[in-house]
Amino acid sequence: MTKKKIAWVTDSTAYITKDLLDHPDVYVLPLAIIFDGEAFDDGIDLSTDELYERIRTNKEIPKTSQPAAGRFAELYEKLSEEYESAVAIHISSKLSGTLDSSASGRDMAGFDVQIVDSFSMSYAITTLIYKGMKLAEKEQSAKEIRETLQAEAKRSENYILLGSLDQFYKGGRMSGTQFLIGNILKIKPIIRITKNGEFELFQKVRSEKKATNRMLELLQQALEKNRIDQVQIMHGNVLHRANEIKEMINTQFPKLDTFVGEISSSIAVHAGEGTTVLIWSNEEK
Repeated sequence: MTKKKIAWVTDSTAYITKDLLDHPDVYVLPLAIIFDGEAFDDGIDLSTDELYERIRTNKEIPKTSQPAAGRFAELYEKLSEEYESAVAIHISSKLSGTLDSSASGRDMAGFDVQIVDSFSMSYAITTLIYKGMKLAEKEQSAKEIRETLQAEAKRSENYILLGSLDQFYKGGRMSGTQFLIGNILKIKPIIRITKNGEFELFQKVRSEKKATNRMLELLQQALEKNRIDQVQIMHGNVLHRANEIKEMINTQFPKLDTFVGEISSSIAVHAGEGTTVLIWSNEEK
């Protein structure tokens, strides 16, 4: 049997579009969400609606855990029977141990897996998958694709309005001082993931409206310097708010394509219900 050239592997922090969900060469390993010692596979055993309901009714803030190296090894052993190689694109290694688990699983399976650190999460990973597939159509090897995508990951820009400071703090993503100041002053912080893949408090804003306007200013600045093919508006169970932001973008930038999607449960555990995010990739004009 002739083997197919490349399998595409990612984790459940990525936004999986319908195209990718139906794609025969795309494989997703879920992170685990842990409530009271019980583990649920993200997107399989626990939907976002179920997650938010549990958070509302449970005092404990859930935790997340990367897929075990053994699960990656099992997947890679299976893929080695059908494919020559794989390209695996994962959540930032500074935010999760998923990439390390993937690398360990690759070594255990002895399969050619080219691993890309997205330095991000959510639709930023999705963008890299699509870019990789276009490179594969040009007959680039898995290694060449990895090298290109690792550089392309730096093009991603994102701004996050957290739905829950409490969850972000208890998940270890914010210092006690930042949390205290944010709560006392009712500041709406704009968070971003840096080019090195770490969370950073970008700016403190007094209200959600001002924070949203500030993010649109940042989008405007990016558009003046770069070509942006699409901006993604991701949300944590606040579709109405995401659609409001989409209308604002469509009015201000009528030629810019917009996409609305929901953050995964494994992201919502830390960001909280009510979160809104803008993501785009800065391409050369």
